[in-house]
Amino acid sequence: MITDPQGTILALFVAFCRIGGCIMVLPGFSSGRIPVQIRLLLSVALSMAILPLLWNTIYPAVANGNGSYIGLIFTETVIGLTYGMMARIYTLGLQFAGTVISMLIGFNAPAGADIVEDSSETSLTSLISFSGLMILFILDFHHYVLQALVDSYSVIPFAGHIEPRAALISITDTLEKTFFIMLRLASPFVLYGLMFQISIGFINKLAPQIPIYFISTPYLLMGGLFMLYLSIAAMINQFSGAFLSVFNGH
Repeated sequence: MITDPQGTILALFVAFCRIGGCIMVLPGFSSGRIPVQIRLLLSVALSMAILPLLWNTIYPAVANGNGSYIGLIFTETVIGLTYGMMARIYTLGLQFAGTVISMLIGFNAPAGADIVEDSSETSLTSLISFSGLMILFILDFHHYVLQALVDSYSVIPFAGHIEPRAALISITDTLEKTFFIMLRLASPFVLYGLMFQISIGFINKLAPQIPIYFISTPYLLMGGLFMLYLSIAAMINQFSGAFLSVFNGH
Protein backbone atom coordinates (compact mmCIF):
# COMPACT_ATOMS: atom_id res chain seq x y z
CA MET A 1 0.00 0.00 0.00
CA ILE A 2 1.26 3.47 -0.92
CA THR A 3 1.38 5.64 2.19
CA ASP A 4 2.46 8.84 0.40
CA PRO A 5 0.85 9.06 -3.07
CA GLN A 6 2.12 12.59 -3.71
CA GLY A 7 5.71 11.74 -2.83
CA THR A 8 5.52 8.56 -4.91
CA ILE A 9 4.34 10.47 -7.99
CA LEU A 10 7.04 13.10 -7.51
CA ALA A 11 9.72 10.41 -7.19
CA LEU A 12 8.40 8.58 -10.25
CA PHE A 13 8.43 11.74 -12.35
CA VAL A 14 12.03 12.54 -11.36
CA ALA A 15 13.08 9.02 -12.30
CA PHE A 16 11.15 9.44 -15.55
CA CYS A 17 13.14 12.61 -16.35
CA ARG A 18 16.46 10.74 -16.38
CA ILE A 19 15.10 7.63 -18.10
CA GLY A 20 12.95 9.59 -20.56
CA GLY A 21 15.79 11.94 -21.42
CA CYS A 22 17.96 8.96 -22.31
CA ILE A 23 15.24 7.17 -24.31
CA MET A 24 14.53 10.40 -26.19
CA VAL A 25 17.92 10.28 -27.93
CA LEU A 26 18.88 6.60 -27.54
CA PRO A 27 19.60 4.88 -30.89
CA GLY A 28 16.70 2.83 -32.15
CA PHE A 29 14.25 4.01 -29.51
CA SER A 30 14.48 7.61 -30.75
CA SER A 31 13.79 6.59 -34.34
CA GLY A 32 11.21 8.60 -36.23
CA ARG A 33 9.59 5.29 -37.24
CA ILE A 34 8.52 4.65 -33.63
CA PRO A 35 5.38 6.56 -32.53
CA VAL A 36 5.84 9.08 -29.74
CA GLN A 37 3.22 7.30 -27.63
CA ILE A 38 5.27 4.09 -27.69
CA ARG A 39 8.40 5.90 -26.57
CA LEU A 40 6.48 7.68 -23.82
CA LEU A 41 4.88 4.51 -22.48
CA LEU A 42 8.22 2.69 -22.65
CA SER A 43 9.92 5.43 -20.64
CA VAL A 44 7.14 5.34 -18.02
CA ALA A 45 7.34 1.54 -17.78
CA LEU A 46 11.12 1.62 -17.34
CA SER A 47 10.82 4.36 -14.72
CA MET A 48 8.28 2.31 -12.75
CA ALA A 49 10.54 -0.75 -12.96
CA ILE A 50 13.66 1.09 -11.82
CA LEU A 51 12.07 3.25 -9.11
CA PRO A 52 11.95 0.49 -6.43
CA LEU A 53 15.69 -0.03 -6.83
CA LEU A 54 16.36 3.67 -6.30
CA TRP A 55 13.58 4.41 -3.81
CA ASN A 56 15.90 5.18 -0.88
CA THR A 57 17.90 7.52 -3.09
CA ILE A 58 15.11 9.45 -4.80
CA TYR A 59 12.20 9.56 -2.36
CA PRO A 60 13.92 11.35 0.59
CA ALA A 61 15.03 14.15 -1.73
CA VAL A 62 11.60 14.81 -3.26
CA ALA A 63 9.22 13.98 -0.38
CA ASN A 64 9.18 17.59 0.83
CA GLY A 65 8.11 18.93 -2.56
CA ASN A 66 10.00 22.20 -2.10
CA GLY A 67 11.21 24.62 -4.75
CA SER A 68 14.31 22.59 -5.59
CA TYR A 69 12.10 20.07 -7.37
CA ILE A 70 12.09 22.24 -10.52
CA GLY A 71 15.87 22.15 -10.53
CA LEU A 72 15.80 18.37 -10.17
CA ILE A 73 13.66 18.06 -13.29
CA PHE A 74 16.21 20.02 -15.30
CA THR A 75 19.33 18.30 -13.96
CA GLU A 76 17.91 14.79 -14.26
CA THR A 77 16.84 15.39 -17.86
CA VAL A 78 20.28 16.70 -18.79
CA ILE A 79 21.97 13.67 -17.21
CA GLY A 80 19.71 11.31 -19.14
CA LEU A 81 20.36 13.18 -22.38
CA THR A 82 24.11 12.96 -21.78
CA TYR A 83 24.05 9.18 -21.41
CA GLY A 84 21.78 8.76 -24.41
CA MET A 85 23.87 11.06 -26.58
CA MET A 86 27.04 9.05 -25.94
CA ALA A 87 25.35 5.97 -27.40
CA ARG A 88 23.78 7.96 -30.23
CA ILE A 89 27.08 9.57 -31.24
CA TYR A 90 28.59 6.11 -31.62
CA THR A 91 25.83 4.91 -33.96
CA LEU A 92 25.95 8.16 -35.92
CA GLY A 93 29.64 7.44 -36.44
CA LEU A 94 28.74 4.25 -38.33
CA GLN A 95 26.35 6.26 -40.49
CA PHE A 96 29.20 8.67 -41.21
CA ALA A 97 31.48 5.75 -42.10
CA GLY A 98 28.80 4.37 -44.42
CA THR A 99 28.54 7.72 -46.19
CA VAL A 100 32.32 7.85 -46.62
CA ILE A 101 32.39 4.30 -48.02
CA SER A 102 29.56 5.09 -50.45
CA MET A 103 31.41 8.14 -51.73
CA LEU A 104 34.80 6.45 -52.07
CA ILE A 105 33.56 3.43 -54.01
CA GLY A 106 31.55 5.60 -56.41
CA PHE A 107 28.10 4.55 -55.18
CA ASN A 108 26.44 7.83 -56.07
CA ALA A 109 22.88 6.59 -56.39
CA PRO A 110 20.09 9.06 -55.55
CA ALA A 111 19.39 9.19 -51.84
CA GLY A 112 16.26 7.48 -50.60
CA ALA A 113 14.35 7.30 -47.33
CA ASP A 114 16.39 6.10 -44.37
CA ILE A 115 15.19 2.92 -42.68
CA VAL A 116 15.71 4.23 -39.15
CA GLU A 117 15.47 8.02 -39.30
CA ASP A 118 13.33 10.51 -41.18
CA SER A 119 16.17 11.55 -43.45
CA SER A 120 17.58 10.78 -46.87
CA GLU A 121 20.45 8.32 -47.22
CA THR A 122 21.86 6.11 -49.93
CA SER A 123 20.81 2.49 -49.79
CA LEU A 124 24.37 1.41 -48.96
CA THR A 125 24.63 3.76 -45.99
CA SER A 126 21.21 2.63 -44.74
CA LEU A 127 22.30 -1.01 -45.04
CA ILE A 128 25.48 -0.48 -43.02
CA SER A 129 23.89 1.69 -40.30
CA PHE A 130 20.85 -0.56 -39.93
CA SER A 131 23.03 -3.68 -39.73
CA GLY A 132 25.15 -2.15 -36.98
CA LEU A 133 22.09 -1.03 -35.00
CA MET A 134 20.46 -4.45 -35.39
CA ILE A 135 23.57 -6.20 -34.05
CA LEU A 136 23.65 -3.84 -31.06
CA PHE A 137 20.04 -4.74 -30.25
CA ILE A 138 20.81 -8.44 -30.63
CA LEU A 139 23.64 -8.00 -28.13
CA ASP A 140 21.27 -6.12 -25.75
CA PHE A 141 23.18 -2.84 -25.78
CA HIS A 142 20.15 -1.10 -24.27
CA HIS A 143 20.56 -3.25 -21.16
CA TYR A 144 24.05 -1.83 -20.67
CA VAL A 145 22.73 1.70 -21.14
CA LEU A 146 19.99 1.17 -18.54
CA GLN A 147 22.51 -0.40 -16.16
CA ALA A 148 24.72 2.65 -16.63
CA LEU A 149 21.74 4.89 -15.85
CA VAL A 150 21.09 3.02 -12.60
CA ASP A 151 24.78 3.19 -11.69
CA SER A 152 24.82 6.89 -12.54
CA TYR A 153 22.92 7.62 -9.33
CA SER A 154 26.06 6.63 -7.44
CA VAL A 155 28.46 8.27 -9.91
CA ILE A 156 26.49 11.53 -10.10
CA PRO A 157 24.93 12.18 -6.66
CA PHE A 158 21.19 12.67 -6.82
CA ALA A 159 20.04 16.23 -6.08
CA GLY A 160 23.59 17.38 -6.63
CA HIS A 161 25.00 19.85 -9.10
CA ILE A 162 25.77 19.02 -12.72
CA GLU A 163 29.41 19.36 -13.70
CA PRO A 164 29.28 20.74 -17.25
CA ARG A 165 33.01 20.25 -17.67
CA ALA A 166 32.80 16.52 -16.88
CA ALA A 167 29.81 16.10 -19.23
CA LEU A 168 31.61 17.90 -22.06
CA ILE A 169 34.74 15.82 -21.50
CA SER A 170 32.65 12.62 -21.72
CA ILE A 171 31.00 13.77 -24.96
CA THR A 172 34.35 14.88 -26.41
CA ASP A 173 36.03 11.58 -25.50
CA THR A 174 33.14 9.70 -27.11
CA LEU A 175 33.52 11.74 -30.30
CA GLU A 176 37.27 11.14 -30.35
CA LYS A 177 37.02 7.37 -29.84
CA THR A 178 34.15 7.07 -32.30
CA PHE A 179 36.07 8.97 -34.97
CA PHE A 180 39.14 6.74 -34.71
CA ILE A 181 37.06 3.55 -34.66
CA MET A 182 35.06 4.57 -37.73
CA LEU A 183 38.22 5.71 -39.50
CA ARG A 184 39.69 2.27 -38.85
CA LEU A 185 36.56 0.58 -40.21
CA ALA A 186 36.52 2.71 -43.36
CA SER A 187 40.31 2.75 -43.87
CA PRO A 188 40.39 -0.11 -46.46
CA PHE A 189 37.93 1.78 -48.62
CA VAL A 190 39.83 5.04 -48.11
CA LEU A 191 43.03 3.38 -49.34
CA TYR A 192 41.19 1.66 -52.18
CA GLY A 193 39.52 4.86 -53.37
CA LEU A 194 42.75 6.87 -53.08
CA MET A 195 44.85 4.32 -54.99
CA PHE A 196 42.19 3.86 -57.65
CA GLN A 197 41.72 7.59 -58.25
CA ILE A 198 45.47 8.20 -58.42
CA SER A 199 45.85 5.37 -60.93
CA ILE A 200 42.99 6.70 -63.02
CA GLY A 201 44.54 10.17 -62.87
CA PHE A 202 47.81 8.85 -64.30
CA ILE A 203 45.95 6.97 -67.03
CA ASN A 204 44.00 10.11 -67.88
CA LYS A 205 47.26 12.04 -68.28
CA LEU A 206 48.62 9.35 -70.58
CA ALA A 207 45.46 9.17 -72.71
CA PRO A 208 43.58 12.48 -72.30
CA GLN A 209 41.42 11.84 -75.37
CA ILE A 210 39.66 8.88 -73.68
CA PRO A 211 36.83 9.67 -71.19
CA ILE A 212 38.51 7.74 -68.39
CA TYR A 213 35.97 8.78 -65.75
CA PHE A 214 33.03 7.12 -67.48
CA ILE A 215 35.07 4.01 -68.20
CA SER A 216 36.54 3.68 -64.70
CA THR A 217 33.38 4.22 -62.64
CA PRO A 218 31.95 0.69 -63.17
CA TYR A 219 35.30 -0.85 -62.16
CA LEU A 220 35.52 1.41 -59.10
CA LEU A 221 32.02 0.44 -58.03
CA MET A 222 32.51 -3.26 -58.76
CA GLY A 223 35.75 -3.43 -56.77
CA GLY A 224 34.29 -1.44 -53.88
CA LEU A 225 31.18 -3.61 -53.62
CA PHE A 226 33.34 -6.74 -53.74
CA MET A 227 35.48 -5.37 -50.89
CA LEU A 228 32.33 -4.56 -48.94
CA TYR A 229 31.05 -8.09 -49.51
CA LEU A 230 34.26 -9.51 -48.04
CA SER A 231 34.59 -7.09 -45.13
CA ILE A 232 31.11 -6.09 -43.95
CA ALA A 233 30.90 -8.98 -41.45
CA ALA A 234 34.22 -8.01 -39.84
CA MET A 235 33.23 -4.34 -39.93
CA ILE A 236 29.96 -4.89 -38.06
CA ASN A 237 31.71 -7.27 -35.65
CA GLN A 238 34.33 -4.67 -34.73
CA PHE A 239 31.66 -1.98 -34.47
CA SER A 240 29.60 -4.00 -31.98
CA GLY A 241 32.66 -5.16 -30.06
CA ALA A 242 33.92 -1.62 -29.49
CA PHE A 243 30.62 -0.27 -28.16
CA LEU A 244 31.26 -1.14 -24.52
CA SER A 245 34.80 0.25 -24.63
CA VAL A 246 33.40 3.59 -25.78
CA PHE A 247 30.28 3.73 -23.62
CA ASN A 248 31.64 2.24 -20.39
CA GLY A 249 34.76 4.34 -20.66
CA HIS A 250 32.84 7.13 -18.93
